[in-house]
Amino acid sequence: MRLNNYSKYRNKKVVVDGITFDSTKEANRYKELKLLLRAGEIKDLKLQVPYELIPTQRDERGKVIERNCVYKADFVYEENGKTIVEDTKGFKTPEYIIKRKLMLKTYGIRIKEV
Repeated sequence: MRLNNYSKYRNKKVVVDGITFDSTKEANRYKELKLLLRAGEIKDLKLQVPYELIPTQRDERGKVIERNCVYKADFVYEENGKTIVEDTKGFKTPEYIIKRKLMLKTYGIRIKEV
């Protein structure tokens, strides 16, 4: 448990419209997307959309032996009739890179990195 307002990568948490973002960069991107939404450039903006990459693994008795693996997209929206999955990145962790590859393999989705 963190005792301050910083994430594990020293990003300061920011609250906009009652929503807590992991970084100033992500909060600023949210503000930009809201403007695009109001202007009609994008539609159907969603935040923190989960995508299951690997399902839960169970043994023969049904006991969970491995939890599922999920990627949470920072933003998902429609632009020109196409669904965009977007991640605001300051630092690309090895875990994120693997999840990015699994998104492409599993869903055919290339994550837009901002």
